Amino acid sequence: MVVGLTSTATLSDADADRVFQALSDSTRRDILARAIEREQSVSALARHYEISLTAVQKHVSVLERAALISKQRSGREQLVTANPETLRRANSLLRTYEQLWIERANRIEEILTEEGAAP
Repeated sequence: MVVGLTSTATLSDADADRVFQALSDSTRRDILARAIEREQSVSALARHYEISLTAVQKHVSVLERAALISKQRSGREQLVTANPETLRRANSLLRTYEQLWIERANRIEEILTEEGAAP
């Protein structure tokens, strides 16, 4: 863990691993985007892909383990809903890394400016 990255607003190391592993696949990112757009059943999601229902269910399970979505049974269907809080926490972690990078770039610029000003 990088010093300065611990916060209840961000994700634990294990949670971050699950979230970014889940987001590393384009089909899962698309499923998440569709779930953000509106709640829908796993079978309705599966109609958008040229893969089996079982494969879509596995992608949904990965997203669910990462807490990016949740499933709720409604009769015979399982409805998929996005979890915006997990996305906010992942975004917060990325913003923290971005801020570290900006601070590093600023320090490098200061050092170069000081070295250029020296006689």
